[in-house]
Amino acid sequence: MATTSFDHPLLPNVHNDEEYPNSAHQVGVVLSTGINSAFALGYAGLIMVPLGWVGGVVGLILSSAISLYASTLMAKLHEYGGRRHIRYRDLAGFMYGQTAYSLVWVSQFANLFLINTGFVILGGQALKAFYVLFRDDHQMKLPHFIAVAGFACVLFAIAIPHLSALRIWLGFSTFFSLVYICIVIALSLKDGLEAPPRDYSIPGTKNTKIWATIGAAANLVFAYNTGMLPELQATVRKPVVNNMIKALNFQFTLGVIPMHAVTYIGYWAYGSSASSYLLNNVSGPIWLKGMANIAAFLQAIIALHIFASPTYEFLDTKYGVKGSALACKNLAFRIIVRGGYIAITAFLSALLPFLGDFMNLTGAISTFPLTFILPNHMYIVAKRRKLSFLKKSWHWLNIIFFSCIAVAAFVAALRFITVDSKTYHVFADL
Repeated sequence: MATTSFDHPLLPNVHNDEEYPNSAHQVGVVLSTGINSAFALGYAGLIMVPLGWVGGVVGLILSSAISLYASTLMAKLHEYGGRRHIRYRDLAGFMYGQTAYSLVWVSQFANLFLINTGFVILGGQALKAFYVLFRDDHQMKLPHFIAVAGFACVLFAIAIPHLSALRIWLGFSTFFSLVYICIVIALSLKDGLEAPPRDYSIPGTKNTKIWATIGAAANLVFAYNTGMLPELQATVRKPVVNNMIKALNFQFTLGVIPMHAVTYIGYWAYGSSASSYLLNNVSGPIWLKGMANIAAFLQAIIALHIFASPTYEFLDTKYGVKGSALACKNLAFRIIVRGGYIAITAFLSALLPFLGDFMNLTGAISTFPLTFILPNHMYIVAKRRKLSFLKKSWHWLNIIFFSCIAVAAFVAALRFITVDSKTYHVFADL
């Protein structure tokens, strides 16, 4: 099912097997930018608070190592069977058949939709946090800011018609990430040094702690979620496998440092009161906090477009969009189709604005299968004649373990959404 001509959704301008425009470092930066998106501002509250110091630190380090291992397995399968597999679903279809192709396709797009739902919620939270710095009159609620964030995403989607125009925005995304991460780290350090001793105990009853731990496990894998490794690898220069492994090593060494730093420092500064959006915790100059919130808002818009690009590419291809981007027909198509996609995303985000719950759900239904379960099974299928009994047993142990965790995390995510929906009415102002 692999092809030799395509428009890549994240790193464009790849047209055939002879063109590999991106170095290992470039792809490593893209992967690292994803890890350090505005979601990183929530891990102190969504991972460290329910797990504590030992569980949180060990969990983040272990999930980094396990994610690197599983991603490396996937990278080694890029040229399986003597052909390049430029999309995850192509590889699944080649190895298992049409049913697997369809299942992976659905899983990938569900994964991207849930991630984009989270980005719209983040954009709304950032706008609200910026607003209350100047007017805390409660006249504007979170759903209003989510609607504004969604509208901004629609405008951006219309203004960036071709994926080749996206490359420069990756640089802006990285810059905005550095702005809010540096500001949050600096203000958290100041608050932590000035504050009295914090409470680091894990909140909740025995029952709620168990569910929170399961949910935090899903957040641990969500932190490193792409679900699109073959698509990224398709843009890497030859030797493709070696360069992709270099990119992964960069991502999981230097690339994870900012995310780990803001998570640990945020938890150290605020303890069990750390929120799912750290900029709601920090104190400091209004202009500095405002700058960080605007940077987080803008980064969320760009990140959503990056993760929505595969959907846009699929729809453009399906409906044969060609010609000038400014042609009335193409402009109307982008307004209706892309605007409709983001409108649905924004409506769901405003209806149930529970960011942590959506992260749990994404981890359960897509990240675990795409990042851990399938790569291990694919590796067994591809290397079955070369693997020893011990190595096969190791991969099967991974498959069974992560399958069980995925089921538990899915149940936990549904429980969190149900409980929060009863605690807070729909279109809640969190």
